Amino acid sequence: MRSFPQYFSDLFGGIRSLLTGLSVTWMELWTKKVTQQYPENRKTLVISDRFRAELSMPHDDNNEHACTACGICQMNCPNGTIRVISRTLETDDGKKKRELDRYIYDLGTCTFCNLCVISCPSDAIKFTNNFENATFTRSKLVQQLNKEGSKLRAKKPVAKAE
Repeated sequence: MRSFPQYFSDLFGGIRSLLTGLSVTWMELWTKKVTQQYPENRKTLVISDRFRAELSMPHDDNNEHACTACGICQMNCPNGTIRVISRTLETDDGKKKRELDRYIYDLGTCTFCNLCVISCPSDAIKFTNNFENATFTRSKLVQQLNKEGSKLRAKKPVAKAE
């Protein structure tokens, strides 16, 4: 059994705790709200450059990309979001060369950890700010990042110092 003074001590402690919580709530009632009115403010919406929403593979005007199909991004992906499907070609001089066939990205399982972008030795992939990816079926979240008919961008010759 509690003693009489202990009972009142606990009672007043509980009331003090309740009043502290109510004062925090009362102060929050008068602070300026920062709610975004999306999608009405779509034109003025500012998204941080560091925000990661969707993986992309940039292509230039000649439909060329920088992916060498090395598979490092696929190996570093913690949950198998990326599949790099390559094919082996034989060059004119008889050497075998790996070429990107398809780069499959599953947005539905991506954790946006950025390990794929960091580990890519040729900077072939990057995250964009395109965050509007809502769909009714998960199969629409699986994308092929390399465009049809795209090929590896030719390396620029290194200028020799004289």
